[in-house]
Amino acid sequence: MAADLDVVNLFLIAGGTLVLPILAFLASFLLWPSVLIKVYYWYWRRTLGLQVCHADCGGYRFCYSYRGKPGMRPSILMLHGFSAHKDTWLTVVKYLPKHLHIVCVDMPGHEGTTRTNTEDYSIQGQVRRIHQFVTTIHLNRKPFHLVGTSMGGNVAGVYAAFYPSEICSMTLICPDGIKHPCETKFDNHLQDLEHSNYTLNIPLIPTTPEEMEDMFRLCSHVRFKIPQQILQGLVDVRQPHNMFYEEVFMEIFSENSRYALQQHLHLITTPLQVIWGKQDQVVDVSGASVIAESVPGCRVDLLDNCGHSVVMEKPCRTAKLILEFIISQQNARSCTKKSS
Repeated sequence: MAADLDVVNLFLIAGGTLVLPILAFLASFLLWPSVLIKVYYWYWRRTLGLQVCHADCGGYRFCYSYRGKPGMRPSILMLHGFSAHKDTWLTVVKYLPKHLHIVCVDMPGHEGTTRTNTEDYSIQGQVRRIHQFVTTIHLNRKPFHLVGTSMGGNVAGVYAAFYPSEICSMTLICPDGIKHPCETKFDNHLQDLEHSNYTLNIPLIPTTPEEMEDMFRLCSHVRFKIPQQILQGLVDVRQPHNMFYEEVFMEIFSENSRYALQQHLHLITTPLQVIWGKQDQVVDVSGASVIAESVPGCRVDLLDNCGHSVVMEKPCRTAKLILEFIISQQNARSCTKKSS
């Protein structure tokens, strides 16, 4: 009888051990989806071996994640897009070799990096802050590879124009800041916003699950099936920051920043790779030819069945292309040294 009770207790304990996490997951999914999203990012950072750190400089704090140490290959600094964060790059980092030194930073005012009311969030202002970050963590002890997507691509391109000696090569992914010949769906939204004196909702700043779904449709050619609770969680995570996002949006689409990358293309001497989704509805793919015509030797990789969210839609292909480019540039430099 005692043995039978022990078996029953064992099953009860085992059942409780399994049931409690399941109940916690269901409660988070239904009641606190935003918590579940944060746990998801934390889990994937740990799984991929990324550590989160802070760098302080003159009262300003940068939040970033990193993996690996500087080695034979150049370090890689990744700059995310508007209203995103350092974890945007997790999907790409997953497919990059673990020995590479990778740094993903929260852009000025985003996620864990300091946000102030007096900060300059123009493209040039963000470039200065990113340079401060690079100097603080001594990333520029030797030239590194710079990657930027969307707004981050605009910042990366201007950074290369300002600080050419710090960068050995660069990848721009669907960068904004270019006068592209063809209009997109987002360009039409911008025109409507300007005509309304910015009283209409900004498509990149959703306030409801429905608007969040519309933003995914705008940014992605691939149609992701996202549960309503997760959409709500994403809205909940972003909602407290929407006023800040509006401020940044007005800055980067102002006359001073809107075409900042194009205005600095002639100053870029860094070996350059451009990756673009052919079905981009935010920044038209024709921008790739504009960059290629202005920067001699620019490599252009256009992706089929892919929109603006390249790192989410084609992470494996993106990682492979970046790595191929870094290695090809390193080999080219080695050949040049040998011949000289």
